[in-house]
Amino acid sequence: MPLIELGFSPCPNDTFIFDALVNHKIDTKGYEFNVHLQDVQTLNEWAIQGKLNISKISYGVWPLVKNKYSLLNSGGALGKGVGPLLIYNNTISQGLPDAKKMRVAIPGINTTAHLLFSLAFPNVTNKIFLVFDEIEEAVLSGKVDAGVIIHENRFTYAQKGLTKWMDLGTYFEETFNAPIPLGGIIARNDMPAEQVNEIDELIKQSVEYAFKNSYEVLPDYVQQHSQEMSVAVMRQHIDLYVNDFSMDMGDTGRVAIAQLEKVYSNLHVL
Repeated sequence: MPLIELGFSPCPNDTFIFDALVNHKIDTKGYEFNVHLQDVQTLNEWAIQGKLNISKISYGVWPLVKNKYSLLNSGGALGKGVGPLLIYNNTISQGLPDAKKMRVAIPGINTTAHLLFSLAFPNVTNKIFLVFDEIEEAVLSGKVDAGVIIHENRFTYAQKGLTKWMDLGTYFEETFNAPIPLGGIIARNDMPAEQVNEIDELIKQSVEYAFKNSYEVLPDYVQQHSQEMSVAVMRQHIDLYVNDFSMDMGDTGRVAIAQLEKVYSNLHVL
């Protein structure tokens, strides 16, 4: 059985989903995984290069890699109320920044966050692309006028004195009446279909295991990769991003992804 090169982020939702799989808490049917823990923009860039067998990506990059990869049903992040937030520093701007002139920090050019921001603000061009955990500080310091935040920063921005301008996920939901497709799991097209289907099923089993066995106590695997977070924030993170769609996106998820692809085609922003 070949070694599978697997990439996902060190964020609690991903480590929660993949813990049972990569740490053999379930029967992996002989599969062994070489795990690459990277921020999602790096994974997006690797997917464009076709680097890994199986990888987490932002749905924002899916149109660029669908010729190299297929989309799995399990392991992704879709849902309602889970989208990125646009924030600003009210103490600097004394009101909303000028949308026509503002500098905005975005967590990667190929991210779903960029696509959702561009849907709501199609005419903003002064964008600075940063790693997601650098964005709050960029807004606080005045390096940028606004920032698009994802992951655990959704739970910390207010404590740091920052203000929400818009929930970009809600904007997508209300525009298309669909859940927000944030990130999915892809398999490279040179893998045998039977192998892809087996791994897809194993990821589903890994999510099921996590739900059944990790509700009260988070796995060590989650905590060791999120040491700067409190357990409460880790739990909030998981509760927000891991849901039934993570086991199987279903037809509802596929329709939502198709809607996001239309946004990509119409905007030509990436």
